[in-house]
Amino acid sequence: MTTTPDWIMIGGDGPESYNQQSSYQRALLEAAKDKMTEAISANLSLDLISNRFSVADFGCASGPNTFVAVQNIIDAVEEKYQRETAQNPVDNIEFQVLFNDFTLNDFNTLFKTLPPGRRYYSAGVPGSFFDRVLPKESFHIGVMSYAFHFTSKIPKGIMDRDSPLWNKDMQCTGFNQAVKKAYFDQYSIDTKKLLDVRAEELVPGGLMLLLGSCLRDGVKMSETPKGTVMDFIGESLSDLAKQGVTEQEKVDTFRTSIYFAEQGEIRQIIEENGKFTIEAFEDIIHSENEFPLDPKILATSFKAFYGAFISAHFGTEIMRKAFDLVEVKAREQMSRLQNCKPGMQYLIVLRKN
Repeated sequence: MTTTPDWIMIGGDGPESYNQQSSYQRALLEAAKDKMTEAISANLSLDLISNRFSVADFGCASGPNTFVAVQNIIDAVEEKYQRETAQNPVDNIEFQVLFNDFTLNDFNTLFKTLPPGRRYYSAGVPGSFFDRVLPKESFHIGVMSYAFHFTSKIPKGIMDRDSPLWNKDMQCTGFNQAVKKAYFDQYSIDTKKLLDVRAEELVPGGLMLLLGSCLRDGVKMSETPKGTVMDFIGESLSDLAKQGVTEQEKVDTFRTSIYFAEQGEIRQIIEENGKFTIEAFEDIIHSENEFPLDPKILATSFKAFYGAFISAHFGTEIMRKAFDLVEVKAREQMSRLQNCKPGMQYLIVLRKN
């Protein structure tokens, strides 16, 4: 079984929580709505739309983005059903939504903030999405929103100073080819396992919708705005160590279990796995790209996404001080951010073979 990682999002509804700081990710989900609707209309067989229809979100966090994603799916299924049968889906279909995430996820906040007036029944499914969490052939459409870039663990050797794979940076920047290969190999193993277990749980002909970030082919992580801010985080933690606020050894052993793959690498892994057909690999365009290049927004957004992970290693006070420095670095190096190469926001539509 996969162990629970430290990269659970900050729960609750406070100013640092994922709920409060995820509006730009939500905007991207809303930008993807039309493409999700088109994908479901084109690729979901009407025969699969029965009186009970199950949707599963893997890596749901504590909301509210999961509610946007599942509602987009339900709206698309209802639209297809009504258009092709001339019947009212409200009279004939009951929807069940299964919210999955690791056991430390803040499910209390998730269920407290369920949208009023929703037309679905809901249940929580705690457990690692790298493992089987549902019965065989138990859901019709699955979705992963910004969770497809995680690995189950940090590759062996990455934190060992005596290893040729030792990574001096907190992330896989893309510039050290040995480190990049180690991360890619681990990501490939984990992603293929994830696809294997989803294929068991999904009904024949069912769909998986993957929304997230990747690199365009040939672009290195540290050449993108996201990678640059991650570099700022690492630099800020090193600055705090130099000031004696934290220990350098802690900084040297802090590495992320995250790999933002290139577009071609993702396609390669899915095709090699063989359990799914790629029906679409869409580029999601948004006016602010992934997030606006505003120093405060960058710092607070990344704090929501990575703050719990950093707090688990350094403590909450060090995490807060680090992100104060991140905001300063982003302001001082805005020209560097503005000259970065763009990342890619994607919608991948997979149909079970």
